[in-house]
Amino acid sequence: MTDIIIIGAGPIGLACAIEAKKNNLSAMIIEKGCLINSIYNYPKNMVFFSTSERLEIGDVPFISHGVKPNRTEALEYYRRVKEKWELDVHTYEKVTGIEGALENFTVVTEKSKYEARQVVIATGFYDYPNYMNIPGEDLPKVKHYYDEPHPYAFQKVLVVGGGNSAVDVALETYRRGAEVTMVMRGYGFEQNVKYWVLPDIENRIKEGEIKLYRHSKIVSIGEKEVELDTPGGRITIENDFVLAMTGYHPDFSFLKKCGVSFTNENTMVPVYNPITFETNIQGLYLAGVVCSGMDTSQLFIENTRYHAANIVRNISGTF
Repeated sequence: MTDIIIIGAGPIGLACAIEAKKNNLSAMIIEKGCLINSIYNYPKNMVFFSTSERLEIGDVPFISHGVKPNRTEALEYYRRVKEKWELDVHTYEKVTGIEGALENFTVVTEKSKYEARQVVIATGFYDYPNYMNIPGEDLPKVKHYYDEPHPYAFQKVLVVGGGNSAVDVALETYRRGAEVTMVMRGYGFEQNVKYWVLPDIENRIKEGEIKLYRHSKIVSIGEKEVELDTPGGRITIENDFVLAMTGYHPDFSFLKKCGVSFTNENTMVPVYNPITFETNIQGLYLAGVVCSGMDTSQLFIENTRYHAANIVRNISGTF
């Protein structure tokens, strides 16, 4: 029987396994995709908001070429962390359920069953987009994930959202020749937009190089057009692609299936101890952004790394 099974091989899942090893506890990580699957699926040109030292785990230095590390550097770094600590990671194995109770959990996957004394869910949020729930959203031209700008060169692109991802996508596609329009529900951009990027997008809008509809929303999407509700009334614009940067959320259905309760059905914040991160189920813990509910913009790698230490301290009785 394993002391701790961790679901999710992202940075916080890895950090939990490292803390377990530091405390002479056995740990296994189970991941449905590849190692640090979410970061792997980030846009290829993505640069982190955090500096490299704020992304470090396990006392392994993270050296990047620039002030802010990029996706490729992060992939290399966390691979080195896994190797240095010789972590037991089962990739491409989806967890389908958690059964049992404290000291006698059974973690069920598509391939096998594993016994554990404690379980940590560190599954992040990137796999479940916030859908707009409008007609036409299921068309192939609508993308909730963005990879790189080249496919959108010389196309009419509508970018949905006012956060960091939306701004990055708008600027990158614009600079590859796309005709870019943005639409967002509020008036201004969100606080999470990188401070060194904000003047760029504001200037592009001011110069008319990127069109922005504020206090607006998409009503429907067609093969070659999009219908918008704007302060000036309902309009239809020509369109080739809709890049919906509307955010993502944790897998609430999986948490519910495991028996985790929620403090509020609107915010979907799960019940957990804010110090130990133990849920309403004794021996079952949450770590990382999965704790945030719908408000995923408040938690990052850099401000959730300590979750791992607190969880293992509670398990080992060293609090």
